[in-house]
Amino acid sequence: MTELDTALARKVLEAQPFSRLLGARITAFGEGGATLELDVREDLLQQNGFVHGGVLSYAADNALTFAAGTALGAAVLTAGFSIQYVRPAVGVTLVARAAVVHAGRRQAVVRCDLLTVDAAGEETLCAVAQGTVLAAGG
Repeated sequence: MTELDTALARKVLEAQPFSRLLGARITAFGEGGATLELDVREDLLQQNGFVHGGVLSYAADNALTFAAGTALGAAVLTAGFSIQYVRPAVGVTLVARAAVVHAGRRQAVVRCDLLTVDAAGEETLCAVAQGTVLAAGG
């Protein structure tokens, strides 16, 4: 995809009030994939100091949808997804890296790896999600 497409993806993300609240950003977009990142802050943690599962689910859902949009077009909706938490999410940045596994005319199956990045830049897998995204409308 072109830089213009990345700029449009960033504009769409910015139009989502919840994404603004979390401080999410698109760092890669195009060719069947999308990467969403957010800084880990204290108010995104659960009682044991790990990134809350709801934050991980949000990141997976949005990354899945943006990745599918590269294959299906801008008007897409998540039909459903599952997430498996592999280990507690601890780090300075949460990264949701999604890629289209299969796309047809009306739907796409997308996988998302959720990783945390520590202060040294090392990535650790903390969850894996897979979902189905539908083209919206007619």
